Amino acid sequence: MPDSLSALTSNISEWPDEDLVFPVSRIDVHVVDTPHPYYLSHKAKIAANWEEEVAANPALYDGRMLLVRALRIRDGAISGECHAVPFSALLLWRKTRPAGSAIHLFGLPVIVSSDGAVIAIRMGQHTANPGRVYCAAGSLDPEDIRDGYCDLDGNMAREVLEETGLSLPDAMNVSGYYGLHDQGIITVFRIYQFAATAAELIERIAAHIAADPEPEIDTALAIRTADPGQYHYPPFMPPILEWVFNTMR
Repeated sequence: MPDSLSALTSNISEWPDEDLVFPVSRIDVHVVDTPHPYYLSHKAKIAANWEEEVAANPALYDGRMLLVRALRIRDGAISGECHAVPFSALLLWRKTRPAGSAIHLFGLPVIVSSDGAVIAIRMGQHTANPGRVYCAAGSLDPEDIRDGYCDLDGNMAREVLEETGLSLPDAMNVSGYYGLHDQGIITVFRIYQFAATAAELIERIAAHIAADPEPEIDTALAIRTADPGQYHYPPFMPPILEWVFNTMR
């Protein structure tokens, strides 16, 4: 079991190797109504780092998001516990990722056009991920809690609609869940196949960006190759792109 997850897991069979895509049968992550231990033990450092982050980028907003404390996997089912924390806590954690402190779990909806392109977005310079290219997505937050559990499908639909104007329920085919992990970050993704072409989807997204008074993204892109150097990707994108394009062949 990888060291990046070992201190945060218990009663599990085995986690796959890092950056290896694996099927996920179910996600049951319970939201615990107590402070995250990482947040409690790093309050002063989180506040100090936030001051630095805001000084460099005044547009940042310290909203609430969900950060996992413990996670298990058995027979493809992921279960665990998470806590609501300020976004500033995630910003500090992702800089250092101290072992055994937290896990960042998020959903990634991979939109695929009728002509076989993956539709991605480039984040605006005023965001916490300036210039990064990935499929429209965002961290789980309190809006994504349903009956005490994280609603990944609801989160993915909300983020895509907010950022691109596209509606995931319009997809003609939706895959099951798949996941991969790297240094404490777990990405759970699904493929959403649309009937529209890449050009049509990008045109819709461009119109949405133009009409949004505060857009988070600055453009949409049609990706047709798994080349990891094509754009400024976060680490999770290249292995997902490679898997998606290999699967569609």
